Amino acid sequence: MTVVDRSVQPIQTSEDVVRVRQVARERAVAQGFSLVDQTKLVTAASELARNTLEYGGGGDVTIEVLNDGLRKGVRLTFADKGPGIADIELALKDGFTTGGGLGLGLSGARRLSNEFSIDSKPGEGTRVAITRWR
Repeated sequence: MTVVDRSVQPIQTSEDVVRVRQVARERAVAQGFSLVDQTKLVTAASELARNTLEYGGGGDVTIEVLNDGLRKGVRLTFADKGPGIADIELALKDGFTTGGGLGLGLSGARRLSNEFSIDSKPGEGTRVAITRWR
């Protein structure tokens, strides 16, 4: 797999969340994603960017355009230095929330992605990576 392009976007304000959605859509369009796949990637990006801001206290996202032979993809890696997640399995259950939301952010992002990984330790922050392939 080859990383064709890589950029890092800060997530410190609600405007940054909007920018992350825009950049994710631009990369998906450039990779030739269908409208459905664009929407899945942008929706997952929006949820994870919002989580990074609200629960992680801000952070950044690394956006990578991928080429793997015949497949083209976009990988988004969200990272923060927030309080971390004590129970990842519980956090991935639909309906679980520590805030006032619906509790569909992490689980929804996982469903909308072809690849999903999460690494979090209490007191050390959280890293979530998603990849969508065309």
